[in-house]
Amino acid sequence: MIRRATVLFLAALLPLLAGAGQAQAAGYRYWSFWERDGSAWTYATVGPSLARPADGDVQGFRFSVSEDSGDAAKPRGSADFDTICAKTPAEDGTKRVALVIDFGTPADAPSGERPPAGRTACAQVAEDATTAEALASVAEPLRYDSNALLCAIAGYPAKGCGEQVATDGKEPSPGETAETTGTAEDDGGSGPSVGLIAGAAVVVVLGAAAVWQVRRRA
Repeated sequence: MIRRATVLFLAALLPLLAGAGQAQAAGYRYWSFWERDGSAWTYATVGPSLARPADGDVQGFRFSVSEDSGDAAKPRGSADFDTICAKTPAEDGTKRVALVIDFGTPADAPSGERPPAGRTACAQVAEDATTAEALASVAEPLRYDSNALLCAIAGYPAKGCGEQVATDGKEPSPGETAETTGTAEDDGGSGPSVGLIAGAAVVVVLGAAAVWQVRRRA
């Protein structure tokens, strides 16, 4: 009798647990940084200010809303070095870096803004230049926050920087950004959500209370 009552009680709580996890689901609106590895995009392991591409490398940026690096949207369009840099001959003392800049979709755009058309560019920069320097040579103005997080490329978006966005499309909570709450680059998207943990804790506590009540009545 006790076991059956407990099972029924926990079964009734499952929808609440699922709802708790979904309510907490959120992503971040930001520029992700990618490197072309053969025929595929790979999420960069360092930021553009630290990466130093070689001559002939292809790198990309994509603006989107994503929960972590595991579900981040990849740059679209051509990523072929020979095509992008076809009209930029090699020069001594410099390197050529092919850049793919994807401004994302209207669904990912901040309120009141519309993403520009995607573009490619061949940046010819000093041999020791970083990706950030290559990007600045072809897509100004760039905007960074106080923590050196890339906020805008070619002026897009006009405001905001890594802010948290609920997956239902609502605007971010005030003061919550990728810097204050952590992004996929920090946790790799491998940990459970806070909402799921909290929901599980509620189930355990209430389940124990149900067992105690049944035993007391028995």
